[in-house]
Amino acid sequence: MSLALMTTLPEANRVLASLPHAVVLLEPGLLIASVNPAGEQFFGQSLRRLVGSKLGDVLVFPDKRLFERLHDYETPVSAREIVVTLRGKGARRIDINVAPVADTTGWQILTIHDHSAAEALGDDSGGVDNAVVRGPEIMAHEIKNPLAGIRGAAQLLARKIEARDRPLTDLITSEVDRIANLIEQMQKLSGRTAPPVEPCNLHEAARRAVDIIKAADGEGVAEGQRSYRLVEEFDPSLPPVLGSLDGLVQVIINLLSNAVEASQEAQEPRVTIRTRFASGLQLHTTDSGTPVRLPVELRVSDNGPGIDPAMRDHIFEPFVTTKKSGQGLGLPLVRKLVRDMNGRITHERDEAAGLTHFRVHLPLALETQRRAPRRKPA
Repeated sequence: MSLALMTTLPEANRVLASLPHAVVLLEPGLLIASVNPAGEQFFGQSLRRLVGSKLGDVLVFPDKRLFERLHDYETPVSAREIVVTLRGKGARRIDINVAPVADTTGWQILTIHDHSAAEALGDDSGGVDNAVVRGPEIMAHEIKNPLAGIRGAAQLLARKIEARDRPLTDLITSEVDRIANLIEQMQKLSGRTAPPVEPCNLHEAARRAVDIIKAADGEGVAEGQRSYRLVEEFDPSLPPVLGSLDGLVQVIINLLSNAVEASQEAQEPRVTIRTRFASGLQLHTTDSGTPVRLPVELRVSDNGPGIDPAMRDHIFEPFVTTKKSGQGLGLPLVRKLVRDMNGRITHERDEAAGLTHFRVHLPLALETQRRAPRRKPA
């Protein structure tokens, strides 16, 4: 290697700081000697607080045999997709690799790949999604029969009521059709076939979902439910997104319903639905590897107490719920629908503001992505 090339090589510390995965330097006794910035982010603690801590105190391994193998500092250890408990942050599903540091007795280097962070954006293998779609597939026949009865009853009722009340029966009919269509789509999704996407007006879907929520709870006051304030903050300049209109309506209904229920514990319940253009966000799809921009954001926020910290990393998994009568399928279904539109959904808690946010990021319609700006005539 030439001297000129050696002088251009970056320092080891800069290389470690640039790595996207957590890297932990362990001294004899599995004591933390140093971590890179990604490690600080993973542990949720600064380097100063981590140095000198025992690895087993900040990262709990459920398999004691695996942890005991880490004490054998001369033998490399690799483990994939193990579930560990991170102090103060709950469970994590990670890959680890531990190797001895050359020519330094007792010292080891530990690298951590956090699957939980990727799954928050939906970049998982899809096993969870399969579990979600099997339920609608099995129950499709049982659900469609009563839906047909409800639709027929609504049509008969529409003939006997005054014209001013017919929008409510029209709403019932359209919702029955939408639910039946979603069931058919979910049956197709069980074969890993996503429903077709097309240019959609996000605000049309949002306002339709808001109307349904208001109609369902009697303009905000359902039985046993406190009155709440629903705030709309829409950016009217947003271009069409690429998605499914019925799917978007279902996603927003689920998020709004959860937000309304969560806000009931606040002194002044408030739910906010907001749309905006968030430039710069990109997603690398797993199929083609080409970057897909997700510049349109839909955010649903509530001022409730938030989700139990121990469950925040699992809310998009099936059968995980904090509701006494919940089935734990709502949010997994939401994530599935969003992913089928090439979008992503994330969750975060802002303790300072006392708000819980669910953010849905969506791509622009292909027509708007490919449309070149028109030149004004001379």
